[in-house]
Amino acid sequence: MFEEFCDFLCNKTKRFITVEINPPHGASIAPIIEAIRKTDLPKKVSGFSCTDNPLAKLKMSAVLSAIKVQQAFGKPVLATMSMRDKNKLSLQSSLLGANDFDLRCILALTGDPAKFSDQPEVKGVLERDSTLLLSIIYHLNNGVDYSGKALDPAPKPIYPFAVSNAHAKDMKKLQKRMLKKLNYGARAIITQPVYDPENAKQLLSLFEEAKEMSIRETAKEAQLVLGQFPIVRAKTANFIDDKVPGIQVPKAIIDEMNLAAMDGDAKEYEVGFALSKRIFDEMMKLHGKVHLMTHNRFELCDKLID
Repeated sequence: MFEEFCDFLCNKTKRFITVEINPPHGASIAPIIEAIRKTDLPKKVSGFSCTDNPLAKLKMSAVLSAIKVQQAFGKPVLATMSMRDKNKLSLQSSLLGANDFDLRCILALTGDPAKFSDQPEVKGVLERDSTLLLSIIYHLNNGVDYSGKALDPAPKPIYPFAVSNAHAKDMKKLQKRMLKKLNYGARAIITQPVYDPENAKQLLSLFEEAKEMSIRETAKEAQLVLGQFPIVRAKTANFIDDKVPGIQVPKAIIDEMNLAAMDGDAKEYEVGFALSKRIFDEMMKLHGKVHLMTHNRFELCDKLID
């Protein structure tokens, strides 16, 4: 399963599509699994991912959710692990436990600040940024824990992923962050949503240069995966462009969505879907490696992939 997943990821002639799942604010992911079953996504995608308390809002465990999803569909699932909530002991413990359930794709990220949380007086546990988790995975893949002690039995291979902004005032600084994550062993880097082909081409160019500069052997086959967040509402387009760091929505798209919203919800959705479909198809034609984020709107993902 994981070998085929990595083959689709690394092979430039094969399509690689993953779909993000937001676990519930509740004690069962079963309704979300059933919603996915009602679509053809399990036949169309390479795998799924599960988020880890985005915006520091309480959700069901990303690791446990990922295990359930992976068992339900027999496809690899990226379990997001946020540095915000765990120290290195907890991270290693979770990775070893997940490994025994054959959950072996891990998306490492620093995590949104605890101050955004919906839980009273919650405090972040932040020993370091996401490179600490990448470093831990590197150790585990060499059969030792973070302190260098041998693990018995050693874990099965773990496949680490990382994330990147899609836009920055200084794109070379963004490239440096890509390089740092490649040097810590990232097998792929997933970007924030990209809406402009020229932005995508720039990111791909920077990534290829970073691979050439990397000291890590695993960087040779590493891939950039272009994030996609379909916009079917003008409010969403304006919010992402104004409030979400590292993402830039072209003014032409914002203007078109604002005009469509003036003609009612149906027209707004029609125009938004057409724009999102065009962008998705452009990204697939340009690179063929895309990660879809839709806040559990799986029917929308299904239509876009068609």
